[in-house]
Amino acid sequence: MTGSNDTRSGPAPASAPNHVCACYSDDRTWADLAYGFLAPALERGERLYYFADATDPDAVLAALAARGMDVAAARVRGRLEVFTADDTYLAAGPFDPDAMVGQWHDATAQALADGCTGLRAIGEMSWCARDVPGADRLLEYELRIHREVFARLPRLSALCLYDRRLIPDADTAVLTGAHRAAPVHPPGEAPPARPPLRALPHPHAPGLVLEGALDHDGRTATRGVAAALSRMADDGDAEVDLSALEFVDVVGAGVLAEAARSLPAGRSLRVSGAPPTLHRLLGLFPELRAGLKVVR
Repeated sequence: MTGSNDTRSGPAPASAPNHVCACYSDDRTWADLAYGFLAPALERGERLYYFADATDPDAVLAALAARGMDVAAARVRGRLEVFTADDTYLAAGPFDPDAMVGQWHDATAQALADGCTGLRAIGEMSWCARDVPGADRLLEYELRIHREVFARLPRLSALCLYDRRLIPDADTAVLTGAHRAAPVHPPGEAPPARPPLRALPHPHAPGLVLEGALDHDGRTATRGVAAALSRMADDGDAEVDLSALEFVDVVGAGVLAEAARSLPAGRSLRVSGAPPTLHRLLGLFPELRAGLKVVR
């Protein structure tokens, strides 16, 4: 995704989710999901991008054509392009959420400049299960792009595809949980077990909503949470809603304190709905309170 336009000063956050996800465990479900998401957008005049990882690009085109899409015509008109993860957002080295934010803005602006009505994209997320530098930043990215990308680009929509044959269920549960819209699961297929910690974008402010337990057991997710929160204070404080959090230990309290210390000077991390355990920990370790605004 290339271009020189920057649309990051776009409209206020939108309420309708245009960043969604789905899980699948067989090739037929994958093809149905891809076609169902892309075909209506092609008819509306949008540009379509598909970022393949485990699937060969020719197989993507063949699956779309088999379900009725005029793939050849769409490609000639510059309306359909299939890339690989290695050739796009992994091409410059380690996966970089900051670079991806800019690329989404540039690609959307370019699609509109070319006369398309919008940009619709699908990304296969199976690369996160490979030994890819920066893959540990994927949760941070999924949490940040709601506000930094999709809320500001109403003409952009994207579907993240999680192949349960390749991505461990524990990782799938955490990553799909970062989307505001509930993940799509094939009929009859049980969703992954609820993760110890679920983080999703705050619906009304720069920040997060946390559910479950913020403790040592969820340490893989807490790193992404801390990294995302540290980047979320734009023109005010960052928010974290803990009203659905059942437990927090000293590790979790340390994560919040770390995120608060990482905010720009003069900004704080505003904590609402804190469970009693967090109040007790902040009383025992007052040094963790620096940068936190705990709202009772």
